[in-house]
Amino acid sequence: MIATGSDDIGQALASRVADLIVDAANNAPRSQQKRIGPSEVGDPCERKLTYKMYDWPTVTDGGDPIASILGTGFHSWMEEAFTGRNTAGRYKIEERVTVREGATDDSTLAGSSDLYDRGTGTVFDWKLVGTSTLDNYRRKGPGDQYRKQAHLYGLGQENAGETPQRVAIVFVARYHELRVHVWTEPYDRQVALDALERLDRIRQQLIDLDPEAHPERWSQIPTSEEAKCRFCPWFKPGSTDLSVGCPGVQKQPTRSGFESLIA
Repeated sequence: MIATGSDDIGQALASRVADLIVDAANNAPRSQQKRIGPSEVGDPCERKLTYKMYDWPTVTDGGDPIASILGTGFHSWMEEAFTGRNTAGRYKIEERVTVREGATDDSTLAGSSDLYDRGTGTVFDWKLVGTSTLDNYRRKGPGDQYRKQAHLYGLGQENAGETPQRVAIVFVARYHELRVHVWTEPYDRQVALDALERLDRIRQQLIDLDPEAHPERWSQIPTSEEAKCRFCPWFKPGSTDLSVGCPGVQKQPTRSGFESLIA
């Protein structure tokens, strides 16, 4: 967070506004969510998911909230735009769907689906991203986490009595001109079921290891090279006690070709 002013009064006002924004973002309903949602199921880091399942005390508030705030505003704008074009009931807009009804609240998985188009049987999810991030998704695809999220919402729509045919992730760039990239593929229930099976395995691992009673066992819960550590509320650089915070992925430095030859 950066707050500056043209003079002392401006500086004080900037700090006050910035603090208000951070406080409001941290206390928004989405930020207060304790249960894992469809967008998190495919997170590559099992340790992060385990912390979330335990509702473990966080180290940080998750970082600068401005991207999340802009994303929430964009979702609201899209909701309003499609609502105004929904006279025939073609669209289901920001409706809550149940991906899986569990025996307990913890095992139930539900969330708000951005848009379902009954006309084409397409499940849409909106992502407001930076331009370089959009280009990366355009070149490499949406990544495993977003792909699983899309199919999980497809399963949620199927459970709601719909017949989804495709899933689509719509990337819109935060830029001075409109840039849109859409990744899409046919809906596959098995992708969602595999994601749920992985989540159940992680939950069972949590029960078996019981890291709350045996803090040393946190080290047995793996992280991932794909983990986005700097956005994780349990990220604590240099931590040697995983019950307090995670130091993040310890990536090995890349050796040059010459170093490989002489090693």
